[in-house]
Parts: sequence; C-alpha cells; structure tokens
Amino acid sequence: MGKRFFLLIIVLMSVALIGIITVQVFWIKNTIQITEGQFTSNVRFALAKVSEDIKQREFDEFYHKLLDIYKEGEKLKASDVSKFIFEKIDTVNNERFTYSQSIIEANYKVPTEFFENDTIDFREIFSKEEIVITKDNLLDATNPPEEKFIKMGRFEGAEKSYLERVFDQYTSKLPIHKRVSNQEITMSLEKELSSRGINTNFKYGIYSNGLATQVKSGYFRKEEGKSYKVPMFADANGNSNYQLFVTFPEKKNFILSSITKILVLSAFFILIIILAFVSALYQLIRQKQISEIKTDFINNMTHEFKTPIATINLALDAIKNPKIIEDKDKVQRYVAMIREENKRMHAQVENVLRISKLEKNQLDVTKEKIDVHDIIEEAVTHVELIIKNRGGYIKMHFNAGITEILGNQFHFTNVIVNILDNAIKYSNNSPKIDIITENTSKNIVIQIKDQGIGMTKNVQKHVFKKFYREERGNIHNVKGHGLGLSYVKKIIEIHQGDVYVESEKGVGSTFIIKLPLI
Repeated sequence: MGKRFFLLIIVLMSVALIGIITVQVFWIKNTIQITEGQFTSNVRFALAKVSEDIKQREFDEFYHKLLDIYKEGEKLKASDVSKFIFEKIDTVNNERFTYSQSIIEANYKVPTEFFENDTIDFREIFSKEEIVITKDNLLDATNPPEEKFIKMGRFEGAEKSYLERVFDQYTSKLPIHKRVSNQEITMSLEKELSSRGINTNFKYGIYSNGLATQVKSGYFRKEEGKSYKVPMFADANGNSNYQLFVTFPEKKNFILSSITKILVLSAFFILIIILAFVSALYQLIRQKQISEIKTDFINNMTHEFKTPIATINLALDAIKNPKIIEDKDKVQRYVAMIREENKRMHAQVENVLRISKLEKNQLDVTKEKIDVHDIIEEAVTHVELIIKNRGGYIKMHFNAGITEILGNQFHFTNVIVNILDNAIKYSNNSPKIDIITENTSKNIVIQIKDQGIGMTKNVQKHVFKKFYREERGNIHNVKGHGLGLSYVKKIIEIHQGDVYVESEKGVGSTFIIKLPLI
C-alpha cells in the first residue's frame, strides 16, 4: 500500500466519521429543541387552564351564594319583582359595596301626522344598574359590621353573564390571598401539569403590577426568560392586575430525562463508530508497520544467509581443487569453516523458531534453582574474546548477597548474552560494559550498563518489540533481525520478572532486569 493511498484512506475515514458524528449531534440538538418547545406549549396550556378554572370557581361560588340567599326568602312572582340589591361590607378596606338593579317602565304617547288629535301609545321597559362604593366609619365597638345581602327583586332565572360586571367590581376590592390559596394553586398546577406528562418540581408566585404578593411557593423569584406567566382573574375586557409566574428549577434535567433512551442510544452508537474507526485505523497502521518490518526482516535474513552460503561455496570449490584436496590440513580447515557457517545459519533459524514458539506459548521452559552470578559469568565467557579483540572491557560488580532464583539456565544465559551482544554491536568505539547486581527486599536486580551510542525516547518505547531495529535513514548499520530483545523480554516475563531500559543518546544504555528471589 502506497503512502499517499494510505493517507487518502485515513483522510476519507476521518471525514466520514466527523460527518456521522456531526449529523448525530445535530439530530440530538434538534430533538432537545423540539422537546423543549413541546414542554413550553404544555406548560402554557396548563397555566391557562389553571387560571380559567380558578376564576370560574370563584364566580361559581359568588353566583351560588347569591342564589342561595335569594331562595331563603319569600319567592316573588316575576310581575312583582322590580328591584335587586346586593351589598357587601369590607372591614379590611373600610368600604361598603352596593349594587342595585331596577326595572323601569316608561309610557308615553306620540302624535300622528295622519289624523288630528290621534296618538300612538309606546311602552319602554329597561333596566337601570347602579354600583356604589362608599367609605363609612364601619368600626363600631358595640355593633361590629357584618357582611349582609339585601334582596329585592328579580334574580331567579337570571343569566350568569348578567352578574359579571358586579362580580368584577366586587372581587377587584378583595386582596389576592382571599381569592385564591396556595393549596388550590399547587393542586391545580400539579393536576394540569401531570395530565400533560410534566412531572417535575415547580415554583410559583402571583405578582400584582410587578410586585410580589403573599401567594407564592416558599422563596420564589421570577427570572426573565425562565419563568412562564399567565394573567389571573381577568375581567370581562381581558384586563388583569395579577400574573401567575411559574418556574421549573429542574427543567433541563426533566427535558433530558424525557429523551434519555434516545440520547443513550445515540451516544452508544457514536461510541461504537469511534471505537470502530480507531480500531480500524490502528489495525491499518499496525499492519503497515508489520509489513514494513517483515520486509526488512526478510532482507536482513537474506543478507545474513548470503555471507555464510558464499563462504560455504568458496570452501567447497577450494576442496574440489586437486592441489588442496591432497592437503589434509587445508581440507580440515575448510571443513571446519563449512561447519561453523552451517552452525551460524542453524543458530539464526533456531532463533526465529524460538521466538515463534514463544509467541504461541509452545516453548518448553523448565525451571530449577540457579545462581544468577554463575549465569552472568558463563554468559561473559561467550563474548569476552570479542570485547578484548576490540580493545574494550567488561567488569562485574557483584553486590547482591542473595543470588538464587528459580529459572532456566539455558534461556537465562541467552538473555544475558543477547544484551551483552547488543552492547557490543552498538558501541562505535571500544565496548565498555559494567554488570552490577544488588538486592531489594524480594528481588535481585541486574544492571548491564554500556557506553555505546544510546537510544532516543521513541526507540526505548519499541526496542523490545519483535523485528524492531533502530534505523539511521533507510540503512541498518548493524546486522541482526530485531529478535534478540524481544526474546529477552519474553524469557524474563516467563521468569515472573521485569526488564526495561534507561538510555541517553550518545551516552549509553542501561538494561535493568528484576527477578524474584527464591
């Protein structure tokens, strides 16, 4: 897969993901707005119904009260009734409210133009209404004033609409807390809101011309843009001095809870899309890296095999020479050379197979009690000659007092040899290596410190991965397959230990191994 094509796939997938998430977020936002609009509509209908019901209740009480008073007295015939009077004394405001209605009959004659001294008789019957509000000295200690109703005349059979003006004039003088109670508003609001599916806490308050009244739920304060209002006790012309304000402290939570299932499903699907995208992107990048690593590994393996195969071919051609075949010493030397190159190729193949078995957990690692210091000394003998030939040194600082662990002698020796081999290969000058051991409360710690080329932070993150090798440009300057440190990590993990590296570019590296003591 080309780099440009790979980047194009990533860009297209990213655009698609962003587009899908944007559509989901837009849809969720619209759903919330629609739900909020429906909530506002339901609240307004509920408040209008509450206001209408309370006013109707007050009027019905007023009407039936007058009707009951009328029925208590003597029932008069309609022809005998000429006047109706309603009177109420308000001791709070020191006022007397009187409403009267009279039926007036007027008879008059109009002369005609056709016959002399001839007239036409007309009768006009009309109603006269009068409302009087007077201020009296109503507070008399001996005779305290009482509310009374005086009935004279036509009431039975009257329409309710006939008394609306009387009702408006009468109730306008009453304080709001005598017209409606907190309990009635609370119960009415709960009933109407619940019938429209709004089951959340609310607060209310009645205001008169912008000023708060006594009718409110606890500490209530109207908030512009957050409070819903409806006029209360509107007169026949639709005018009102009172407004009922209602707020919902948990409005946002209620709206969100009403669409919780939709939000959860949307969030769930968005999360799945993101995880799928990240997983696919990760797999693409990883497969690309693996492909590059395997290609690099095959190239390295080819070069590693090319040298011993060429050496073996040269040795065989030399042996075929009649002059050399008769020289036993030279034949033995070429045979030994062939054997060594064959062992070298065999060791490389075994190394690859060993790593493959480790990945599949098929490698048999038997454990027994071994001494760490003995293993280190044995490993040093494998590389000591190479270090001396390059003019370097390897020093051992055995500070650990307890050195016995449960491990496999063969594999653990290979671990130390691999780390030492890396320290030698990645030292531009004479390799200088120090091996330090020390004890902690439950572990033995092995530090293998070199003064080589060191590693960057990025290389340190990947150095224990299979096939990974540090590159300089596009050229590997050191032979190998990138399997040695991967093998080291696997073997240490099998021994319930831990291995990590501390390094600084141009200064050197320190590999630290921690293993549990017996």
